[in-house]
Amino acid sequence: MGTPEFAIPTLEKIHHSRHPVVGVVSQPDRPRGRGKKLLPTPVKKYALDHNLSPILQPEKMKNPDFHEQLRALNADIFVVVAFRILPEAIFAMPPKGTINLHPSALPKYRGAAPLNWTIINGDTETAITTMFIQKEIDAGNIIFQRKMAVLPDDTAGTLHDLLAAAGADLILESLDVIEKGNVQIQPQNPEKATPAPKITKEMCRLNFAQPANQVCQWVHGLSPFPGAFAHYEGKIVKFFKAEVVAESGQIEAPGTILKAQNDDLWIACSPGVMAIRELQIQGKKRLEISGFLRGHPLRAGSMFS
Repeated sequence: MGTPEFAIPTLEKIHHSRHPVVGVVSQPDRPRGRGKKLLPTPVKKYALDHNLSPILQPEKMKNPDFHEQLRALNADIFVVVAFRILPEAIFAMPPKGTINLHPSALPKYRGAAPLNWTIINGDTETAITTMFIQKEIDAGNIIFQRKMAVLPDDTAGTLHDLLAAAGADLILESLDVIEKGNVQIQPQNPEKATPAPKITKEMCRLNFAQPANQVCQWVHGLSPFPGAFAHYEGKIVKFFKAEVVAESGQIEAPGTILKAQNDDLWIACSPGVMAIRELQIQGKKRLEISGFLRGHPLRAGSMFS
């Protein structure tokens, strides 16, 4: 059970293993792209391309017909990666339970956006976790957890790809021990649980009145999607890569452009200075800073708001 690109490595790994995939469940097709064409989800597309069937796409998780279709699969276990919240009637259905892949060091960052908050909060370590699903969201017993370093230039996007690949291996290891009946679970400590709430549009609006390193963390934590943004002369500008130039010693107002030439776009923070390395102005392509400044000259002394 899965929908986005994050779930593809796991589905591919299981498909090429000795564990047969007896069915695939994904979100319904939705209009996407500029033309708003009705397109399959990434998971459905993989299933179609590799002749995996049946493919189920329920609108509602509590639909009795959907439950009957699931029972008819006679699956030993359900594997869930980036799908939806399941009712107990579903996750308790298979005899060996329902397992989930979560990209954080649970119980840290329970919720919808663990990758984003890992980067936003400046963590230097994260993990990929497999667990049994239970009623409380992301609170199930842990099967395996593998820690991984977060590098200074990592973004939510690079972390996404890294943990998706590592998670596929961990799911396969989890299926092997569950099949053999020698899985050793580890209950989560609820006192150590922290939230990872969904990212809202307002959270994406950059606040330059913060230390430069924190502003950079917001840029990377929201890159590539949904993208941190500010306004410049009435247009939205999204930022995707940044770095700290100075951590202190800046007196200009936060958001002031200090330098905008060649390969440098420096912006005043409070305190410190950040340099933007990749950005995108409304209606145009995402560009590295040198290419952006050639086509969109900015003025030193003007401001991002």
